[in-house]
Amino acid sequence: MTMFACFFAPVPRRLVLAGALLLAATTAQAQGPLRQRMQAAKAERLSQLDNARIAFFTSRLALSQDQAQRFWPIYNEFIVRRRELNRTGRPLKREQIDVLTDQQIRDNITQTYNTRQQELNLEKDYFDKFQKVLSLRQVAQLLAAERDFTKEVIRRVAAAPSPAPVGPE
Repeated sequence: MTMFACFFAPVPRRLVLAGALLLAATTAQAQGPLRQRMQAAKAERLSQLDNARIAFFTSRLALSQDQAQRFWPIYNEFIVRRRELNRTGRPLKREQIDVLTDQQIRDNITQTYNTRQQELNLEKDYFDKFQKVLSLRQVAQLLAAERDFTKEVIRRVAAAPSPAPVGPE
């Protein structure tokens, strides 16, 4: 028997299965803390983004303390509902057109239009709600502030150095 014959000898099936399970368990254990750190980092970034948005909008709209207390719950509700609509429309955009039938494409486009209409209706509803708390001028400034804030976030993300890859310690 040569030196390498042991590598090519048949291995009992149970041993292969046990090795695969051990490897999977070890990988899952190593990824658990990594996944938790990544989720914590994402939650921290979202919290920082929310704090920056609050400061940006409060300054840009010149909100009084009373306005801010009444405005933010309404705006946060709006953001949640808008995100829900965006999530429902997102899978439609990712599908491969080449593998869909014409009817499926038609249905997806119709659903996209329906989602966009729902977004418009949502914006109209909240326009009315915002006017109960803000002046008309402040509502207009809110629309501009949303665009400006998004542009600023994109600009900063594009200018930021790439973070070092997060790996197991």
